[in-house]
Amino acid sequence: MRTTVDIDRDLLESLRERAHREGVPFKRLLNRVLRRGLEAGRPTPGPCRCPAFSLGPPLRPLDKALALADAMEEEEVAREMALRK
Repeated sequence: MRTTVDIDRDLLESLRERAHREGVPFKRLLNRVLRRGLEAGRPTPGPCRCPAFSLGPPLRPLDKALALADAMEEEEVAREMALRK
C-alpha cells in the first residue's frame, strides 16, 4: 500500500545505505525495521498459571487404552442397535 511519510534526512540516508549494504530493496528493509520496532514495544506475556485438580481414580483401567476404546465402541454399537428395534 502506498502512503506518504516524511522521514528525517539522516534516517533516510541510514536506511538507504543499509539496504544497499544488505542488498535488499529499500521497501523490504523499511518494512522489516518498522515491524521490529513495533514488536519491541509489545509487553512480554508472563508465565501461565493453571490450577490443578484431582479427578479421582479412573473409572476403568487405563493401562490398555485400545482394548478400552474397542469395548466402549462395541457398547455404543449395541446401544444403537437396541434403539432401532
